Amino acid sequence: MHEIIRAVLWDMDGVLIDSGPYHWQAWRETLKEECQRELTPDEFARTFGLRNDLMLRTVFGHELPLRTAEHLAEVKEKRYRAMVRQQGIAVLPGVRRCLDELQRAGWRQAVASSAPRANIDAVMEVIDLPPFFGAVIAAEDVSRGKPDPEPFLTAARRLAAEPSCCVVVEDAPAGIEAARKAAMACIGLLTTHAHLDHEPVFRSLEDVPFDTFARLIAAQRHDGFASG
Repeated sequence: MHEIIRAVLWDMDGVLIDSGPYHWQAWRETLKEECQRELTPDEFARTFGLRNDLMLRTVFGHELPLRTAEHLAEVKEKRYRAMVRQQGIAVLPGVRRCLDELQRAGWRQAVASSAPRANIDAVMEVIDLPPFFGAVIAAEDVSRGKPDPEPFLTAARRLAAEPSCCVVVEDAPAGIEAARKAAMACIGLLTTHAHLDHEPVFRSLEDVPFDTFARLIAAQRHDGFASG
């Protein structure tokens, strides 16, 4: 019998950690100092979870020069990492329990984030999690960020897992759309948005019954066989 490899693919910001306030402050200060541009809360909410280049072009328009976008992103991310290292950051409620239970049950796990790798490294240094993750996908690992499915498909390949055997955990509409395009099951979390057009959705990981992961895989594979 062929072994079924089950995997959970985790977004980082807003799923593993509550980084939203740091990102909001870093973007707001950077755009004000560099561009004399006031970032609005609505603009931040609409673009949270996107890769930096797409976020900036959403805010400024597609005519924004690449060199300018790269400079703004570099300044912002340096500011963000300084906040993380100086002020610390904690994992969200339920994260450690879920990671540990999944590992003990034999699930493979990966981080699939739109963040630069340096950001992910800074966060992992501070939160000091055990080695739960068999792969870490950062912005530099893909040519297209969420809502394109490439980050999740890349993570699945690194774990040797089929998309139908993967569950994505996401808090942002762009990530949920990426999971759908990757033909993966997805759990939505209301950690950064008051509403998500998705099911199932939970207030936090503390509210997610552990059997939800296995049930989503079973339903996904059943639907796949039925449609095939």
